[in-house]
Amino acid sequence: MRISDRYIGKQVLYGTLFAILVLSLVLVLGNLFKQIRPLLVDKQAPLWMVLRFVMDVLPFSLMFTIPWGFLTAVLLVFGRLSSDQEITSFRVAGVSLTRLVVPVFVIAALLSAACLWLNMNVVPQAKSSLTDLLYEQARRDPRSLLSPGMVHAGLRDVKFFVEDQSGDSLVGLHLYRIPASAAADAPLDAYLHAERFTFVVDDAKKELRLKLYNASFEAIKPNGSVEIFSAAEAEPYLIPYGAAILEKSKPSAMTNQEITDYLARHTELTPERRVHYQAEITQRYSFSLACLAFAFVAVPLGIQSQRRDSSNGLLLSLLLGTAYFLFTILAHDNKTDAGATLMLWAPNVICVGVGLFLFRRAQYK
Repeated sequence: MRISDRYIGKQVLYGTLFAILVLSLVLVLGNLFKQIRPLLVDKQAPLWMVLRFVMDVLPFSLMFTIPWGFLTAVLLVFGRLSSDQEITSFRVAGVSLTRLVVPVFVIAALLSAACLWLNMNVVPQAKSSLTDLLYEQARRDPRSLLSPGMVHAGLRDVKFFVEDQSGDSLVGLHLYRIPASAAADAPLDAYLHAERFTFVVDDAKKELRLKLYNASFEAIKPNGSVEIFSAAEAEPYLIPYGAAILEKSKPSAMTNQEITDYLARHTELTPERRVHYQAEITQRYSFSLACLAFAFVAVPLGIQSQRRDSSNGLLLSLLLGTAYFLFTILAHDNKTDAGATLMLWAPNVICVGVGLFLFRRAQYK
């Protein structure tokens, strides 16, 4: 290993680790206060639950912070080397630009392998664990699911409204259900009202049930007629928690094998829905190669910046990272598997193509 390899590799590696640390801290804290604060702070959840939430969110954050941190580090390091004329010194000493960037691509390959392992194994398990955590809180304090005076629409095709709370019971439940396959503006197909209700946790069946008192039900049949009935006490099914939720989970919380098995079992899924699941697998592979793709474009861009201050490199990393991950959002809007695959792989191909062109120009300067 040459001295230049150790010199450049050490700077890129240290810069990447520092950038990952800062970016991960920002993302984790953002998720902590934005998504979980009402549940963990307002409902006074124990400290262990907060710590477990942080550990579950961290792998998901690393999906983005590893390639983004690497991109930032390479831009800053090569921008400084260029501005200090160190690259010119290496080339005068007989070290070509291609040979000079070898440690960068070695680090990029190692980071890509780490990202592949994270995206394939750790991230789905972390998201599944996060789902278990939220339902563990619901099991510990079921009333935290439905706060009085608020409309709750997070339970699939069901919306809840609770009027008030009295001791261990909640008063005035209004439940509205819209068919899962209906359009967003479709009419309701069921309505439930209860004067009072409590929660019943069934650990054996992994279910959380509502125990209703003085309840009335209205259901609209397919022929348009309305069926009305009432009950002094009833326990309709509410929602599963823990491992039982995996069958209905989002594809991001499933491993590749679980997604494949899910698609094989559910042949009734619409083509658009199947594309959504298949795109998740493609996204994991394309994201894993982001570090290698960024290595191609970041080195020549960093050399061309030739500025001592870090604002130029930070701005470039922000623009490139945002543009790269924006393709993911567009990919999920595609209705075909080919279109989603093209959108997910496009940023890698573009980065490599543009990077090779800029490399060629930089070698002859």
